[in-house]
Amino acid sequence: MAVFNAFNISSSALTAQRLRMDIIAQNIANVNTTRTEDGTPYRRKTVVFAEREGTSFSQYLSEASKGRYLAGGGVRVTAIVEDPSPFKEVYDPSHPDADENGIVQMPNVDIVTEMVNMISATRAYEANVTALNASKSMATKALEIGR
Repeated sequence: MAVFNAFNISSSALTAQRLRMDIIAQNIANVNTTRTEDGTPYRRKTVVFAEREGTSFSQYLSEASKGRYLAGGGVRVTAIVEDPSPFKEVYDPSHPDADENGIVQMPNVDIVTEMVNMISATRAYEANVTALNASKSMATKALEIGR
């Protein structure tokens, strides 16, 4: 049934946005981590999303020309990648990780960017909760028709 597709799509989006919020929280928590297990500063991580179903544009076009429309299958996380941008350099000769010139390499995490991303993820999560509730309401109303 199409209503269950809507539930599946919304639930996949909720799961993906929750993971995105977890990664953003990890970035914020490590904003001052100058040494990880491999000896380098923490690198900012980002989440890469992709459509769950592998329907190509030509398949959408073909189906639309026949009067049928394909619904997407939701979203999935394809990878969690590290941001390759350079580390921030801060002058602090008293820091244990400072080099001979007193420069400390700090993580490439910008707290303002992370907060904007967190707000974006929160809004996307809320939008998907609203879509899920609307689908649930339509299913409930459809069941009430038979009474």
